[in-house]
Amino acid sequence: MNLLHLDSSILGDVSASRALGRAVVDAWRAADPDLNVIHRDLIRDPIGHFTADDFAALTTPAEQRTEAQTRAASLNEAVLEEFLAADALVIAAPMYNFSLPSQLKAWIDRICVAGRTFRYTEHGPEGLAVGKKVVIVSTTGGIHAGQPTGNGHEGYLLQVLAFLGITDIEIVRAEGLAYGEAPRATALGQAQQAIGQLFIAA
Repeated sequence: MNLLHLDSSILGDVSASRALGRAVVDAWRAADPDLNVIHRDLIRDPIGHFTADDFAALTTPAEQRTEAQTRAASLNEAVLEEFLAADALVIAAPMYNFSLPSQLKAWIDRICVAGRTFRYTEHGPEGLAVGKKVVIVSTTGGIHAGQPTGNGHEGYLLQVLAFLGITDIEIVRAEGLAYGEAPRATALGQAQQAIGQLFIAA
């Protein structure tokens, strides 16, 4: 099984989402020793935000692309193929200002490609990236799960994944991390317990 592990926190070694994401990957590897893990760190190896060249590269024939469009097309295809080749994903997604890190959104912009990961039909959109399992590692300073303030974070991720045809999704959540040392420790401990339950039946 190919597992794509995404990090998007700017906080480096003190990041809760990075630590919990690693814990999920370690638990998955323990359950499946043959797991092939590909780690994409969107902070340390940024792909940049979606630009006019990225968009033009989607519809311009290869022989007619500018140099910038050719570079954009190469990066976009690499990111997309990496996603398509993954049987499973661990998406470490901290909340920044009621939404995702913009670096994670830039990755999403490159995997949502008409004709590759979704298509429109006479009956509406159809996801083409079916059969993948996803674990979302959701970390927040406040309490947002199930609230309107979480719509641009977990809610958005769930919507995008469903749009692409992905419905086998687990959420490992640590919230209220900014409420003090004791609430933070409790939240992280509960998240670790949740990780321990993920692969019991695997």
